[in-house]
Formats: sequence, C-alpha cells, structure tokens
Amino acid sequence: MANYTPVAQNESLGDTLLADETFANDRDKSDAKSHHLEKDRLGKHHLVSPLVAIKHPSIMRQPTAVLNVDNATAAQSNSVPAGQQGSDVKNAGKKNSRRYRSRSLSASSTDSYSSASYTGSSSDEEEISPREKQQQTSKGMADFCVRNINQAAYGRKEIDIAEQEMPGIMALRRRASEDRPLKGAKIVGCTHINAQTAVLIETLTELGAQVRWSACNIYSTQNEVAAALAEAGFSIFAWRGESEEDFWWCIDRCVTAENWQPNMILDDGGDATHLILKKYPAMFKMIKGIVEESVTGVHRLYQLSKTNKLTVPAMNVNDSVTKTKFDNLYSCKESIIDSLKRATDMMFGGKQVVVCGYGEVGKGCSQALKALGAVVYVTEIDPICALQACMDGFRVLKLSEVIRNVDLLITATGNKNVLTREYMDKMKSGAIVCNMGHSNTEIDVNSLRTPDLTWEKVRSQVDHVIWPDGKKIILLAEGRLVNLSCSSVSSFVVSITAATQALALIELFNAPAGRYKADVYLLPKKMDEYVASLHLPTFDAHLTELSDEQAKYMGLNKTGPFKPNYYRY
Repeated sequence: MANYTPVAQNESLGDTLLADETFANDRDKSDAKSHHLEKDRLGKHHLVSPLVAIKHPSIMRQPTAVLNVDNATAAQSNSVPAGQQGSDVKNAGKKNSRRYRSRSLSASSTDSYSSASYTGSSSDEEEISPREKQQQTSKGMADFCVRNINQAAYGRKEIDIAEQEMPGIMALRRRASEDRPLKGAKIVGCTHINAQTAVLIETLTELGAQVRWSACNIYSTQNEVAAALAEAGFSIFAWRGESEEDFWWCIDRCVTAENWQPNMILDDGGDATHLILKKYPAMFKMIKGIVEESVTGVHRLYQLSKTNKLTVPAMNVNDSVTKTKFDNLYSCKESIIDSLKRATDMMFGGKQVVVCGYGEVGKGCSQALKALGAVVYVTEIDPICALQACMDGFRVLKLSEVIRNVDLLITATGNKNVLTREYMDKMKSGAIVCNMGHSNTEIDVNSLRTPDLTWEKVRSQVDHVIWPDGKKIILLAEGRLVNLSCSSVSSFVVSITAATQALALIELFNAPAGRYKADVYLLPKKMDEYVASLHLPTFDAHLTELSDEQAKYMGLNKTGPFKPNYYRY
C-alpha cells in the first residue's frame, strides 16, 4: 500500500471525526458513549449511461423465467479467485449458537434500508474485546476481526436463507459473473453487516471485486454472519456492541492494509467516506466513485459538493425509485407490525394510533395499522402530504389535539424533537412510543433521563419509563429505529436495494474519464427499471411490450426508460 500519512496523528480519531458537524453531531457521540457506560457498568443530475449495457451486455438482459436458487447454483457462484475471498462459503465453521434479540441501533445511519436482524448470539455478553483475541479461519487467514469465528456455520445458514429470498441480486450475480465487470475494483464497504449484506458482498466478489468491510452501526451487526464471511476469506471488521473507538478502528482497518489501495467506496451513512477524506486525503483523490444509500450519507455528500470538498463522483442510490418506494413504503408496511408484535404483543384492533409524518414510511405504517383495525390519526407539516392522508381516509390533526388518548405513537418524519417531554407528560399510562424515522432524534429520549423518572427494563429493546405518580409509558428501542431493532426487514426488499448498489458500482467503476464529474448523481432511470425487472419473474409477471407505432406516438424507446426523470411514481 502507498505510504499515506494520516491527518492529525496525535488526535483521537473519534474526536477528530466527530468534531465535523457535516458528518456527526454531539447527540450521536453522546448516545454511543452513554450506551457503553451503561454496559460496562437530494438529487442533482439524471444521466442515462449506456456504458454498462454496451460493455457488459449480459447484465442488462431482461429476465425470462422465475428465478430459483438451488444449492448447486449458490455453491458455484460463491467461488471467487480474487484474493481467495469467498472460496469456501458453504463450509464455513462448525459450531451453532443460540439467539436472542439484539441491542438497539446507533444513530449514525439508521435511516438506511439495511436490516439488523433481531437475532444474535450469546457471545454478545462477552467482555473480552475481539481486538484482544487472536483468531484465524480454518485455512489460517487472520486478516479480520469478528466476535467469534466459531459461529461461522450458523451464519452460513442465515446467508443461505437470505439468498432464496433475494432473486434480483442473485440473478445479477449469475448474469454478470462471466463478464466480471468489477475486475480490478477494490471496494471499501461500510454498511450494516447481516445476511442480506453478505449476499451483496459475495455477489460483488463474484463480479470481480476485492472488498474489505466494516459496519456502519455499532449495534446492527449479526455476529454469526460476520464470522461466516471471515471464514469464507473476506476481511471483515465488525461485531455488535462496538465502542466508538472500535467503530473507527474497524473502518480504518478496511481502508489501510498491505498491498491495498481502495478505488471504490460503498457507504451507508458517510462514515467511510469521511474517514478517508479526513485522514487520508491523498488516498481519497484516487477513489473512482462513491455509492451512498442512506439519507444521512446523501445529505453529507451534498454538503461536501456545495463546499467544493467532494473531489470524486458519487452516486445517490437512496433517492432512486426502487429504493425509496419499495424500501420505505412496502418494507415499512410489514416491518412495523412485525416489530410491534415482537416487542409488545399488542393487539391493534380499536387502538388509537398517531403516525407523525405521512411520507413513504408514514404511509406504509398508517396503511398497515388501519388494515388491522386501528384508528389512525396523522400529523403533518406539508399540505400535500396532509391532503394525501385525508384522501386515504385518515384524520389529520395536531399532536396536541390527540396526545392524551393515544395508545400508540409512531414518529416517521426525519426531524428532531417531534415528541417532546411536554407531550409525553400528557400521555396516558401504558401508551407505547416508537420511532420509524431518522436515527433517535425524533423522540426526545434525553428529556426522559431525569431524576424524577424511573427506567425499568422489561425485555430486550423494551423499557418502562415511570412517572412519580406511577404512570408509565413503554419506550421501544430507546427511540431508535424500531423495525431494525426489534425485528428485521424483508430480504426481498434488500435484494432490490442491493442490486441498485451493485449496478451503481459497476457504472461508476467502468465509466470513462470525464463522464462523471466530482458531483452527486442519481442512478440512471434505465438502471432503476432494470432492477425492477430482475424481481418481476418471482411473481410470474409478464410485461406488455410497446408496438413500434405506440413507441413512436409516446416518443419512447421500446426498451425504456419509460418515464421522464421528473415523473412521480
């Protein structure tokens, strides 16, 4: 590896990075520290590039049959020569471990799609830091740091299950494996590490890339999956319950290694991008492209662009149609019910529910709860979203008008201090409070950490907050994303987003010089449509084809794209 001199060598990495308001705030930092103390004690350009279709035609072929992933296909697709990564993915480890629900997620990038499974392993309670352990795989590889490498066999089973429910990314793996469009790509990944991400990692390697991977969130890693990936030959640096120092150390280990010069970044929340930019500015200039898939990370990229600090092209996949519509609406519609049932055993029929925010996430939550018989109210600041709620049959009110009678309150705004202590003081005893929006700032949890209130842990991710008069509210996941903390999201939905990420990496890596400038771009519409087409065979869906006359009349290409960039799906 080239000799890069880190910036601010004598400073604490956590303090150096977190001091930048563009990439973190004091609440993120204090939340991480308070957790461990307790434990110890927006789019700019729309370019449609034909590059991928021309250079790698097998990728863009339309699907023709229902995708069935059998064990033989999966075994074949997991053999990757690059750096011996993924060479024995079907025989990783021997030991099983029991499971339980994980700790809640940190605030760093919980707005993203990537699910933290509610399952975990007993090793979470180990006090010995993985950094202090000497571990190696069955083949002697030691370039990794996970909780317990012996959990690999169990993690492999989780990955096998995920593959069966991720038809799009598996189809892309099969079609592009011969072309190897990512040959020569060296990717630093910083995302949630779970079974669905493992499928993406193994796909990228099958397409020719070499990868090093860390977690974007200190609570979301599935330890057994991280172990399975390490056993398969991947350099994974992640475990659930990392300290703040561990978090940055893991990312740094992915960035710096012998004979390793990264040229691509796949980020979730912007932390890997930030570390390289701040600590290794010379290395950052050699990056060919950044792919970012979270609201937080995209916001940070746009801030960098505005201040002329972004020196490489970046792809905003968060605002792609396939990510926004299917992840935020359809996924949340299912995961909100799953998480509430697991955490509270709640019956929804007849309950008084308030959903704060009627964006895609709020729409999914409201529709799901209404379908189960709940009486749902909506709060909104946007008149357009408010009118949509009214037309969908929901009453739009101010929170102050309904707060005293609420049985369940869900925040889904992306804002801060939506539910304040003043409101919670007025809520009735037994009311349930949870968040489906951005990080843990929507509910003012800090205002509940006062001497006059008592916290009582009921079960994992469930706390009673008790007032002096005996009133109690039920707070889920300490105000963090409830669906990622108390349950999981659909592997099928993650398949959609993972395929989007993979195509964005292929596009940026293969783009000729000058095609993309140092700016933030939206995923080309053609690729959005292609990602959707990869998943249609699962439903035995058959698209109607335009005739030449119809295509001419509409001014369209018969193969798409079929909608202009400004179209609202």
